[in-house]
Amino acid sequence: MKVNVYNLDGGIKGQVELPKVFEYPYRPDLIKEAVRAFQLNRVQPHGVDPMAGMRRVAESLGPGHGISKMVPRIANTTRGAIIPNTRGGRAGHPPLVEKIWERKINKKVRRLAKFSALSVTANKVMVRKRGHRFNLELSLPVVLDDSFENLTRVKEVIEVLQKLGLYEDIERASEKKIRGGKGKMRGRRYKRKKSILFVVKNKEKIEKGLRNLPGVDVVTPRELNAEMLAPGTHAGRLTVFTESALEELRGWIL
Repeated sequence: MKVNVYNLDGGIKGQVELPKVFEYPYRPDLIKEAVRAFQLNRVQPHGVDPMAGMRRVAESLGPGHGISKMVPRIANTTRGAIIPNTRGGRAGHPPLVEKIWERKINKKVRRLAKFSALSVTANKVMVRKRGHRFNLELSLPVVLDDSFENLTRVKEVIEVLQKLGLYEDIERASEKKIRGGKGKMRGRRYKRKKSILFVVKNKEKIEKGLRNLPGVDVVTPRELNAEMLAPGTHAGRLTVFTESALEELRGWIL
C-alpha cells in the first residue's frame, strides 16, 4: 500500500510504500488488554484509614426495645454507629493498600497490540470514527518530509498543519470539557481530548514547536506503544510520520 509524502507547503513530494506492520489485522481484544495493563500499572495503591468510622463509643441496647438489637448505638440515643449500614459508620468493603494493581502481559501480546493499533492509523473510517477532523483528501497515515523535524517555533508548525488541513483537529482538542463527578474537586476539573500523534526520528528540535499544542504527543518509533496509538483502548488515532521515522518501522518483524 502506497501513501503520499507531503512537503511543508502541503504539496505532494512523492509516494512511499508502507512497512509490513501496517498489514496486521485489527485486533481490539489485544489492544484493550495492552492499554489496560499500561493504565493499571500507573495506579498508585490507595486505601482508607483503618479507624475511619470506628472512633465512636457505642453498644447494643439488647432485646426488648422494639429496635434491632444487633446495631451498636450511641449512649442515651437510638442513633446507630460503627457498622456499615449506619450514618458515619465504617465502609463495607473499602479499598485496601494491599491490593495489587499491577498487571503482567506477555511481550508478544504487547507487540502485536502495537502492530494492530498502528495498522488502524491508516484506516480513514476508523480515524474519523474516533472523532478526528482532517482533510479527507490526505492519505493516511500522513507522511511528511524530514525537514519538518527542524522546526522549532509553534508558529511555523501551525502554518504547516493549516496547509495540510490538520489544524482543525488541534482546535477540536483545545475545547476543554468539565468532568462529571467528584473529580472536579480533586484537581481533575477539566478533561482534554487527544489530538495528533507525531512520530519523528529525532525530536530534539520539533518537540519545542509542538509541546504547547493541546492534545499532541511527540514520540520516536522506539517509544511507540499501544496506548499512544489507541488512547483509552480506542484505536484509530490521527498519526503523522516523518519519512525517516517511517523507514525505521521497516525493520519491525510481524
